[in-house]
Amino acid sequence: MSNGQWYPPEWPGRIRALAAGELTAAVPRRAATVMLLRDEATGTTGAPAVHMLRRRTSMAFAGGAYAYPGGGVDPRDDDRLVRWAGPALETWAGRLGVGTRAEAQAIVCAAVRETYEEAGVLLAGPTPETVVTDTTGDDWEADRAALVARELSFAAFLEGRGLVLRSDLLGAWARWITPEFEPRRYDTWFFVAALPAGQRTRNASTEADRTVWITPGDAADGYDRGELLMMPPTVATLRTLRPYATAAQALEAASDQDLTPVLAQARLDGDELVLSWPGHEEFTKHVSTKGTDGTPAGVASGGETSDGTEAPGTEGGAA
Repeated sequence: MSNGQWYPPEWPGRIRALAAGELTAAVPRRAATVMLLRDEATGTTGAPAVHMLRRRTSMAFAGGAYAYPGGGVDPRDDDRLVRWAGPALETWAGRLGVGTRAEAQAIVCAAVRETYEEAGVLLAGPTPETVVTDTTGDDWEADRAALVARELSFAAFLEGRGLVLRSDLLGAWARWITPEFEPRRYDTWFFVAALPAGQRTRNASTEADRTVWITPGDAADGYDRGELLMMPPTVATLRTLRPYATAAQALEAASDQDLTPVLAQARLDGDELVLSWPGHEEFTKHVSTKGTDGTPAGVASGGETSDGTEAPGTEGGAA
């Protein structure tokens, strides 16, 4: 394998079926994922590290792939207005490219909620200027488990603890949509955020077998060497984080990032299927439509295969 790309062997057949009109594209579910950053100690790499989790190899989709904490929007993420700090919901709606305040709240709430559910980090505080410094303890864990089980809505969680959601600690960074030929699809917004002072990450996700803090450059280099498995949205966002020396610099740059949705395209070119992500040529894939015996092939050209594993994301890379 020349790099850490992951391509399911069933993709060629699904692409052919979609092109032939035999497959109806699923409606993508909205999702959010967060690239949580922290500044490393002086004298190290001079770049912030990003928190990543590795999906369990036993998972049916993207198993073994590195991603960020994230997941789908809970229908209750917009069931009531929450106490809010930062840009107004109308401003967020414009930035995220959605039509209503409720839609904007649902996406931002999903980003904050999923970061708490999967990493134990909470971007909220008792006032618009503060952030909780400790989310450990049995009472916090009981609430987190109830959120994961969908027994408690995020709005009710914030209200019960008297917390304000700190949307000003998030920056919208990118948006990727799972290809139309995938059975499970996500419309995923990628955010950046800095690890709040006093809080620590932990592996609170049942979908991950390990977590790491790694600089975007080191993670992207590991992908290029074929050592770290990743989906296209994950490595693409890592590359765009490389220029920033601190978490604060990355957050400041978020307002300049292009949120035009990235959606994979597939076309037939002779005996090949060509799979590409507009604006991200490195992920272009040529897949033979026939095996050596003339039968339809389902393995990517170049001999690359997949051990099978859930996007970013998407769900923390769900695209």
